Amino acid sequence: MASESARANAASEVGYRIDDVNWRQRSVKVMALDRHSEAVVRRLAQQRWGGTTFFTAAAFAPRPDTDGQLSMVNWLSDLAGRTKDLVDELDTIDLVAMVATAGEAVPVASVIGEAARTKRVTTIAFVLGSASTPPEALSKTLAQLRPWALMLVMAGSEEAIAEALAALRA
Repeated sequence: MASESARANAASEVGYRIDDVNWRQRSVKVMALDRHSEAVVRRLAQQRWGGTTFFTAAAFAPRPDTDGQLSMVNWLSDLAGRTKDLVDELDTIDLVAMVATAGEAVPVASVIGEAARTKRVTTIAFVLGSASTPPEALSKTLAQLRPWALMLVMAGSEEAIAEALAALRA
């Protein structure tokens, strides 16, 4: 009886092989959704990253003519304070990583999520919290992120976010 390795290398299995490299670096946009997470994202940006850029969406403000509603016409800021068009930023990326703080209101997650869905860009959301975070605070933030993130990650520290981004080849 042939081993699994031998069977996997058989000519009949060639159609199931993936010949594309799986180690390529991804183009990732990390976006802070609130003031506390903005500080965390700024510290993360100081580390060595390849294809990752960092933004703050905490400064998103509703347009006066939209009754306080957020929409994709709003602008995003890089960490130097330059405004960026959200839709343009999504054109050439593999992943959006949103960072939020448990208990904070993050309505901008819907704007980013809607734009990412339109552009078919994968989204992940990190929620900063700890074991002592009240369940109500966590639920408040999760409810705002759940519809817009393919994966939700509870992060006890910014180091946990850094490790996850590294594992995602950011």
